[in-house]
Amino acid sequence: MYVLGIETSCDETAVAIYHAQKGLLSHVLYSQADTHSEYGGVVPEIASRDHIRKLTPLIKQCLSDSGLSSNTLDGIAYTAGPGLMGALLVGAATARSLAWTWQIPAIAVHHMEGHLLAPMLEATPPEFPFVALLISGGHSLLIEVNGIGQYKLLGESLDDAAGEAFDKTAKMLELGYPGGPRLAKLAESGQPRFNFPRPMTDRPGLDFSFSGLKTFTLNTLQNSEKTEQDKADIAYAFQQAMAETLAIKCKRALQLTGLKTLVIAGGVSANLAIRESLISMTQQLGAQAYFPRHEFCTDNAAMIAYAGCQRLSAGQTQDLEIFARPRWPINQLLSL
Repeated sequence: MYVLGIETSCDETAVAIYHAQKGLLSHVLYSQADTHSEYGGVVPEIASRDHIRKLTPLIKQCLSDSGLSSNTLDGIAYTAGPGLMGALLVGAATARSLAWTWQIPAIAVHHMEGHLLAPMLEATPPEFPFVALLISGGHSLLIEVNGIGQYKLLGESLDDAAGEAFDKTAKMLELGYPGGPRLAKLAESGQPRFNFPRPMTDRPGLDFSFSGLKTFTLNTLQNSEKTEQDKADIAYAFQQAMAETLAIKCKRALQLTGLKTLVIAGGVSANLAIRESLISMTQQLGAQAYFPRHEFCTDNAAMIAYAGCQRLSAGQTQDLEIFARPRWPINQLLSL
């Protein structure tokens, strides 16, 4: 089964083709980061218009790169949510129209399920069951995963997601957009000078809260001389606090479930300090951590094509409707 995947949930336009036996055949991506950087963040209307402009050429390029034609495709998978409504509608309308024209089934894919399954694209994928930490610009979730669609929510962010906290802290430090990678780069020259709190780790439970950490960061910055070294030291302290907080919560989740496999995915999973912290924690527990490769940490269509292929192969399809949901709890998905 050849499946075309389309991703347009935010500020990346991406297309991929996945085959059930041959694996990933091609994937292309266009990032709007430079376009939105002058505004300090994503402008939804601009994002939607850019998706309209780029999506069709990328579909043609992806087919060409894989040496396939539209007649070869057996299905289309598209990101239906969560995300920016206008951006989602571009991908959903395009996917549904092409599926109707080519007379093949289409499937709406949950964006975070795509992230959760991204490590399955690797040569040595994790096996079910496992605990998943999904950390991105819009979500921070801890999930017990027993199979595709078999998701038990263990914890989530009560305010800002991890990626959002990174971006807002980067904005405080005047680092520009996208903030997360720039803050991580600045932290490389930081020193362990400040001791930031590890929020909600002094109480039971698996929920996250990063608003207090942002406030602490802002107060520390305002009380400093705001030199470049001050900013680097603050970036280092913030990143370490985030990494250790995530490690503490993941350790609790593994101990609670008794599982020995931790999957970490989403844009923030590309952060090296967070990876090192989680790898160290799992090694101490005798567990194993799995990550997607860096190009599949951020939004991409390879993960959407894979997730869609699994559901289409199981017989799931979408009705003739343009389905898009800006908010969509992952534990509402059907299990395979």
